[in-house]
Amino acid sequence: MGPDVHRMLKKLVVFATLSVSAYLMIAVSLILSQWPTPIAPGETLEFTSLTYQGDQHNTTGELIAYRARDGADLTLRHFPTAAPTAPLAVILHGSGWHGAAYIPVADYLSQHCGSEVLLPDLRGHGVAPATRGDVGYIGAFEDDLADLIAAYRRPEQPVYMIGHSSGGGLVVRFAGGDHGSLLSKAVLLTPFLKYDAPTMRDEAGGWSHVLVRRMIGLTMLNKIGLKMLNGLTVIQFRFPRNVLDGPQSATATTSYSYRLNASFAPRDDYLADIAELPRFLLLAGADDEAFDATLFEPVMSAVTENGAYEILPETGHLDIIEDQDAVMRTCEFLQN
Repeated sequence: MGPDVHRMLKKLVVFATLSVSAYLMIAVSLILSQWPTPIAPGETLEFTSLTYQGDQHNTTGELIAYRARDGADLTLRHFPTAAPTAPLAVILHGSGWHGAAYIPVADYLSQHCGSEVLLPDLRGHGVAPATRGDVGYIGAFEDDLADLIAAYRRPEQPVYMIGHSSGGGLVVRFAGGDHGSLLSKAVLLTPFLKYDAPTMRDEAGGWSHVLVRRMIGLTMLNKIGLKMLNGLTVIQFRFPRNVLDGPQSATATTSYSYRLNASFAPRDDYLADIAELPRFLLLAGADDEAFDATLFEPVMSAVTENGAYEILPETGHLDIIEDQDAVMRTCEFLQN
């Protein structure tokens, strides 16, 4: 090998080293340039329909534990049914909150729609999570849900998932992931598809505050396999004062780490995840503050023919949880 080749190789090594160093410096600078600060009060989602109180309904929705593959004890509410051929329906809550708000829906589906219902508090959420607002790795929710299904599913029992908001996005992610073959049907209640999906409104109607520079920096690190900073906060939620000052304030999860936030949403190619959905029903409110309900069908039907879409009049983003039409349509879809 001649001296000219040696000099060229040395220059290439120096260039590559400088390029990597510059890339890392930019990523770290972006991360360090933005830190979480208290969110100023402002327009946000109305939480009235999510502030469940135990004495409003016949069931207590008592929390019980199940064991995940990493040995963690995670919590859920179990609603059995007398129907001998009942499907197993798993309801996934939206961002920042927990399963208790969905107790009336779970109770109705088990008592009147012939479904056995599981209502988990996703890892990092609920009454007393081990680490609020964080998970151990990207994809932890999918593994947790697969473990939950394995713990409760009877042989040949069909599995349905019902997801609201970010929970709907998690259903989409689950369908496109390693465990997607477990799903037989899905109900998506005004689902989060991706931050850059046409369905999004600005800052989700004031609900979410993304630390954009930090998010970009962490994404850059993850693209080259560096994940040691994925526990840093990248998104905060603007909870209304009546929640933060109310009896359930301790159950609010006000921010997410990078890895939890990524685990709660479809992958970057969200259309590929959507394309893997089984037969599904999508319900969205005409008055949804976070998403444009009219755009779900054109976006999703471009990659799958498995969906049915309905827009419910005079219904907001959180109202849909206890909307009678939404509950009845969900019941009919699960029973078909």
